[in-house]
Amino acid sequence: MKLCYVFDAYCGWSHGFSTTLSQVAARHPDLPVEVVSGGLFTGARRQPIRAFGYVQNANAKISERTGAEFGDGYQRLIADGSFVMDSEAAARGMAALRQAAPDRAVELAVALQRAFFVGGHSLSTSDTYRRVAQAAGLDADAVVAAFQAPAAQAAAKADFRRAAELGVDAYPTLLAIVGDRVIPLVRGHAAADQVDQRLAAITTGSPR
Repeated sequence: MKLCYVFDAYCGWSHGFSTTLSQVAARHPDLPVEVVSGGLFTGARRQPIRAFGYVQNANAKISERTGAEFGDGYQRLIADGSFVMDSEAAARGMAALRQAAPDRAVELAVALQRAFFVGGHSLSTSDTYRRVAQAAGLDADAVVAAFQAPAAQAAAKADFRRAAELGVDAYPTLLAIVGDRVIPLVRGHAAADQVDQRLAAITTGSPR
């Protein structure tokens, strides 16, 4: 069995799920976690953040339910309203980080979301990936080069296809994959204890 985490780095609920995700990964070091980027803000949805008037209310709900932090840097982006969230660029960056440290994909996904939702750093710029890579002790030059390379765009598109093949159209979604079976564990939010219960049900043959 392995876990598959489908998220979008610009999704507030994915940011809110970061603590649970980190706890689940720490509790189950034997379970590999595949991290897949979704395409929440692509095509016609790639618009200035002011176009999404629900964001602030949604963030308040996310904070209340999950304890997630939305920092001053991010709040300044909201107040200005002109920032454009581009999920393809974020997926390219996640692919570059994942390539640099495949076994740390969960940690790096969480760090990438903090860069945006706490620091207010664009996930479309090389500087952000340099910052995240340096903080993680990775080769920052290699990560930036991978982010800028054509292969990153192919990797982003492959992630979007993977999410679609898994039937995921909402983020975050956590799946258990057992052989050919794809078993939903979480869609939106759950505590780590709830995930543990669902994993235990799968291993005993009675998934709920």
